[in-house]
Amino acid sequence: MTGVALFLAVFLACVVEAVEALTIVLAVGTTRGWSSALKGMSVALLALAVIIAALGPAVASLPLGVLRLVVGGLLLVFGLGWLRKAILRASGNKALHDEDAAFQREVLAARSASAERRPWVGDWYAFTLAFKGVLLEGLEVVFIALTFGSNQHNLPLAAVGAGLAVVVVAAVGMAVRAPLSRVPENTLKFGVGVMLTSFGLFWGAEGAGAHWPGADAALLVLIPLVLVFALLLVRVFRRTNAAPTVSGDHVPAKV
Repeated sequence: MTGVALFLAVFLACVVEAVEALTIVLAVGTTRGWSSALKGMSVALLALAVIIAALGPAVASLPLGVLRLVVGGLLLVFGLGWLRKAILRASGNKALHDEDAAFQREVLAARSASAERRPWVGDWYAFTLAFKGVLLEGLEVVFIALTFGSNQHNLPLAAVGAGLAVVVVAAVGMAVRAPLSRVPENTLKFGVGVMLTSFGLFWGAEGAGAHWPGADAALLVLIPLVLVFALLLVRVFRRTNAAPTVSGDHVPAKV
């Protein structure tokens, strides 16, 4: 079951990052041409491959206790950040993420930017935007896959989850040539926030010397508990946001 949780956490987190990278590449490619956009994407993927080759052995060589303490802390930072935003969105205190709107913003920016040629690159703006988008989102994919895989001594499974997520999103996106707005990204981010927070708590505590009852099976209890707590917060914040003010004054509730 831990292997299943590991795969799902990596796959879902990487789907979210891949969708955001795809939105940037599609906006640039459809607006300014595919040649420079695909070149920027390819160079970014090459840079990510170099980073993986350099960091993979270094991460795997760390003592397990140190690795779990450091990675657990980092996952808590990422997970709680994702979960906080997901709770605010679900409770109506923050606008839902709209991939169509993000796509339109990128399109408008691409149309207004001036064209500039460089050696080997016909459109420097398209190249750099695709490169930055794929590299930044790809670094998060690499971080998730390396940390999860190293902690569980199962880098191949984490790599399969990350690779499958990227391939599926890229194939669907290139087939429809449109942003994947039907992907329930807000729900995915909520779930990923729960998973990252749960694994961060689990590994951080183990790295600090704690021993969970049932070892890895404790995740089967920890993940639902984090989910229930997050859903309770959604309910509390939703009621707070909708609560009427005292004395009948028509003053908007504070958010």
